Amino acid sequence: MLTAISRYGARIIPNTEETIAALRQRGALVQGPLIAEFERAFAAKVSARHAVAASYGRMAFYYLLKALALPAGSEIVIPALTFWVIPELARVAGLKVVFADVDPQTFTLDPDAFARAVTPQTRAVVPTHLYGLPCDMEPILRIARQHKLAVIEDCAHALGAAYRGQPVGTIGDAGFFSFQLLKPLNTYGGGMAVTNDPEIARRVAALAAAEPWPTDDEVAKRLWLGRVQRIAIKPGVFTWSLFPMLWAGSYLQANPDVYLWEKIRPLDPMPASYRRRYANVQAAIGLEGLQHLDAWTCRTVAHANAMTAALAWARVETPAVPGDRTHVYYQYAVYAQLRDEVVKQCIRKGIDVETLHVDVCTRLPLFGSGHRPVPGAERAAEAIQVPVHAALSDHDIVRIARTLRDSALATAS
Repeated sequence: MLTAISRYGARIIPNTEETIAALRQRGALVQGPLIAEFERAFAAKVSARHAVAASYGRMAFYYLLKALALPAGSEIVIPALTFWVIPELARVAGLKVVFADVDPQTFTLDPDAFARAVTPQTRAVVPTHLYGLPCDMEPILRIARQHKLAVIEDCAHALGAAYRGQPVGTIGDAGFFSFQLLKPLNTYGGGMAVTNDPEIARRVAALAAAEPWPTDDEVAKRLWLGRVQRIAIKPGVFTWSLFPMLWAGSYLQANPDVYLWEKIRPLDPMPASYRRRYANVQAAIGLEGLQHLDAWTCRTVAHANAMTAALAWARVETPAVPGDRTHVYYQYAVYAQLRDEVVKQCIRKGIDVETLHVDVCTRLPLFGSGHRPVPGAERAAEAIQVPVHAALSDHDIVRIARTLRDSALATAS
């Protein structure tokens, strides 16, 4: 079997185990001063005045909704193409979710669709900087200000990206980031809410502080699970861990991806793990990770640029990056004819690619029926996510590009 290349690569600080061991020895895995230090450092990194750590990025979002004190039953506009947890938590917070379409070229909220979704009951919008590319924020902000709507940026994929030179998360009223294993900054879970408004920050901090601390065992389990997951996708290991299931699925007309992601379900009541505080050891890992973030991002962007150049004549539509935005390529999304056949060919040649990293939420029974048509999101669901992550070598990028190019040309002929 060929050595397989994983679609994902976790960003790991070089001294992870030493950092964990030192804090365990001092009895400081859970509580400690590094949380506040990380919040200050993260705020400085994204040019925000305030940052508050949370157990998940999704909980940072939930706290922001609560801090904004939006009227119960009021509407919140969310892109139809997003992670299902975000609109579900908006519902848990007592809001009515209205889905708006996305631009299929950028995969981000279409300002015109947003404008059409606004009603007298609308109170907020969540521009999602999907796959690492910022939304077109100027028209979104203009519409939001016209209707006096709160703007909460979903930056889970986009740490390090900027719109017209301004870091994401600081363009609207508030933003939130995720530190899950595969995100631009990995602290084995957790997230951050950011804002320039001191009152919003105070309320979010009070909500986060009201949660119980995790136990030492809970934190140790999270770290252990993260270690297992990051080892499973390492080059060499991935070939014998997860890849055989994906390879077999390409022949059996099966989609084993459904077993790799969180089950779509109502989140009321919330899972117990959501209602926890962020741990000191995670903050220690985050502080060190911030020192490596720019290098990781530069390497990922270089890989993406090399991929774009290699696919120039391959009948593959590469990512669109408007000139007023920077893309950090959490995902490198392309379009190709006969997508499913291209995906099969790539997987059978040892290149793990993905057909949909997020959800077209209007398709999900969880959110009922009667939504407006979302042709942009339906088109975006046809994209293929191609690995360009920082853990890859230049040789890997050449191999991925060649395999994708050959597969696209073969299926289109």
